[in-house]
Amino acid sequence: MSDFDITQEEADYLLKMEKQRVDAAAIPFPLHGQQIVLQLQSLDLRENFLLDLSRGRRQELRVKLQTRARVVIRIARLDLGGRPHRNADGTVVQAPHLHLYREGFHDRWAIAPPSDKFSDLEDLQVTLDDFMRFCNIVQPPDIRIQKGLI
Repeated sequence: MSDFDITQEEADYLLKMEKQRVDAAAIPFPLHGQQIVLQLQSLDLRENFLLDLSRGRRQELRVKLQTRARVVIRIARLDLGGRPHRNADGTVVQAPHLHLYREGFHDRWAIAPPSDKFSDLEDLQVTLDDFMRFCNIVQPPDIRIQKGLI
């Protein structure tokens, strides 16, 4: 194991841990080719997390929503648009797909987003809210998506 490997139990724990924003300022959702990184922390202030939001340069619908623990451990990432993902077992998952930390594979394993967790993948605001709920961000950052952005 490398220094950045964690057990599946620990990854699941970090994903389920309640998280809160560090800054209450309103943040505009990134435009084409941009990325923003927002700081989060556990409610007990013992763990720090990052919420990454990025948009592709060319494809309007290419968006990545990602939560990281301990700066480098990607515990969940939702890819909207873009290419299909091939898992190590050869299965192919079309976009949109959800990457979850999997012991031995890091975030290189993807599944279709569960419909009971992601209600409308065509609506970016709904998807962002669902992703933050999925990552248990109980006090989410104030992210403003401009009308007509997607």
